[in-house]
Amino acid sequence: MDFALDDDQVTLQEVLRTFFEAQVPDAAVRAQFDEPTGYDTRLWKRMADELGLQGLAIPEEYGGGGFSFFELGLVLEEMGRTLLPSPFLGSCVMAAQLLLALDDEEARKRLLPGIADGSTVASVAFAEETGSWNAADVATAASTDGDRWRIDGSKAYVLDGHAADVYLVIARTPDGVGVFEVAGTAAGVAREAAQTMDLTRRLASVRFDSAAAQQIGTVAATGQALEVMLDHTRIAIAADALGGIGRVLDMAVEYAKVREQFGRPIGSFQAIKHKCASMLVELEATRSAVYYALWAAATDQPDRPVVAVLVKAYGVDAYLGAAGENIQIHGGIGFTWEHPAHLFLKRAKSSQVLLGDSDLHRQLLADRIGI
Repeated sequence: MDFALDDDQVTLQEVLRTFFEAQVPDAAVRAQFDEPTGYDTRLWKRMADELGLQGLAIPEEYGGGGFSFFELGLVLEEMGRTLLPSPFLGSCVMAAQLLLALDDEEARKRLLPGIADGSTVASVAFAEETGSWNAADVATAASTDGDRWRIDGSKAYVLDGHAADVYLVIARTPDGVGVFEVAGTAAGVAREAAQTMDLTRRLASVRFDSAAAQQIGTVAATGQALEVMLDHTRIAIAADALGGIGRVLDMAVEYAKVREQFGRPIGSFQAIKHKCASMLVELEATRSAVYYALWAAATDQPDRPVVAVLVKAYGVDAYLGAAGENIQIHGGIGFTWEHPAHLFLKRAKSSQVLLGDSDLHRQLLADRIGI
């Protein structure tokens, strides 16, 4: 099976790399740490207006570009190389994929165009204080109030939840778990940005106190839709990790060429050569796994549930290892706040625990293949 990129995909990747390298240098990443939204809103608008990235994998009938999840993965890979702070993962992957998987055409027509043009930032409010992303553990309640719904409960680890325009809240009804649309500024919604180790990926806690809501889809379809959304998100996180591995390898190799010790570049020492060679092996192994997973998701292959949990566990662990080796190769400077190496290590760690750690995903893999 040939997973080489075609000419259009190569061109897309080249355009994206040029754009992000120019627009998101390390200084621009740091500049967003103190911004209330956590991302550059002007750059977010340029991404939508000039490149159409937010709607790339959203069907054309909902205002998107109509490309597949594979092309979306290439976008995530290039974003991962620069640690772009943005609500892309939460809005354009999680929320968009959930809406596409649910059985509610009216909701898709209402919400997806705004997500596609970047004017609406949507966020999926799923996990709670337990940290579980299993629908069976959802305690947030949805109850009827005449012809409307009301949501009561708390959500944690909500991606960009501190500034979202709309939440897709996973809540429990008398008939089972459902998905509910809640406006970010609705009465009864209280949100607070969380203190996180990874400053490039914002999380928030959101409290719903009898907040008005509108149900999306049916309870019967929710369970499968949530699994589809989670699997696509797992693959997206792995694609982001692939970009990160490529960047830290480039950083390590470049530094090894110019840093001298004992009168020679440190790249001439066998120990440094071995570290860089091992990072390259991990990069190419991760690339093969991620590209297969993206293809499986884009073409709805029956093994998507298996490869999604596998690639998430493998990809983020490889990223964490490579980011750590990059710091070691840089030596003392790699441990400083001023150098970007620690930002990649923190992103790798946050990716490892998002949606559950690698041990959990290996257990899910065992469950899904019947071990």
